[in-house]
Amino acid sequence: MKKHRVVIIGGGFGGVKAALELAGDSSFAVTLISNHSDFFVYSMLYRVATGGTIEIASVPLDEIFAHGSITIVQQTVTRIDRKNSEVQTNKGQKFSYDSLVCALGSVDNYYGIPGLEQYAFGVRTPNAAKILNNHLHKQLTQSKQVDDNYIVVGGGPTGVELAGALPAYINKLCRQHGLLETKIKVTLVESNARLLPAMPRDISFTVKRRLKKLRVKVLTRKTVDAQTPEGVMIDDKLLKSKTVIWTAGAKNNPIFEIENFKISSRHKVQVDQFLQAEPNIYVIGDNADTTYSGMAQTALYDGVYIAKNLKRSASGKARLAYKPKKPIYVVPAGAHWAAVLWGKFRIYGVFGWWLRRLADFIAYHDYEPWYAALERWLAEARDNEECRICSSNNK
Repeated sequence: MKKHRVVIIGGGFGGVKAALELAGDSSFAVTLISNHSDFFVYSMLYRVATGGTIEIASVPLDEIFAHGSITIVQQTVTRIDRKNSEVQTNKGQKFSYDSLVCALGSVDNYYGIPGLEQYAFGVRTPNAAKILNNHLHKQLTQSKQVDDNYIVVGGGPTGVELAGALPAYINKLCRQHGLLETKIKVTLVESNARLLPAMPRDISFTVKRRLKKLRVKVLTRKTVDAQTPEGVMIDDKLLKSKTVIWTAGAKNNPIFEIENFKISSRHKVQVDQFLQAEPNIYVIGDNADTTYSGMAQTALYDGVYIAKNLKRSASGKARLAYKPKKPIYVVPAGAHWAAVLWGKFRIYGVFGWWLRRLADFIAYHDYEPWYAALERWLAEARDNEECRICSSNNK
């Protein structure tokens, strides 16, 4: 019996989940194409930037699919050939499909602001987070003093998480290296009128109050005009800093415009009631113009949905229409504190933090057996500094 060929491009939450749901089903031959060898847990990248072990944010795809009949290809898709139902990669290889699932996630967007791409740090990948961590450490140990200002640009969840964690982490580095503790200046810059603009106002206010307790200065209605080696320009004024971290901008993967997909006013791919952009081509997660697109939980949900419909089609059953599912919003701000929006309920503080930790375990377990997920989950509390002095002090 000829197997239904499914090619999934993108090794993020949606793509990997769809592949896992199809793994082991004899009706399908599944190929997962990703430009990374690992699956990234984006919610943990701020911890890697502040000394956490990289294993909490990076899971090898070979481990995830160790027991599944999935072909993993570490390449980048450069062309989609609709006529011949195949995709072409940067290495010139071609992969034929009966169904194509696009789950490519988003990429950094610097909005054409001069100097940002050249000078700003980021946390979109484990490697980027590690580069930032090395900078924070090297800066302290070489200059023997803290930065004038640690500037985080972007008041969304990632910016809030990182800004909230930085003061305690910098002070910790100072103590470990015998430097005098001093007031750490961290500034969080947001162009909207409030932090977390996608969330209700009361949550934005509570999170802002929490950040102020952590001595994080919050600037709203401010945009970066340019960045130089000396700092960032905001309203024609220079905020001096050698550490500017960009978390403010993301845009859809450029391949969709290059390949002439129908793009919505939100700059995402238009899909029908089955998340289908074109015949036999499905677009999920961050790439699709759906209600809660942009959330990891949505990408997971989409991956399960697509796999379920592919199985239904293979068995001759009618496909089910897509129904968006509202995610649970959890935003940490400093140690053992998080804000949670669960339907109409708000939860703050330590209990919110533990809900986040539970969510982290569930996220790991979505991709790994419980024992592997537990081991990775427990590693969150472990630092992994490359510095010999820091490693010795952490024991």
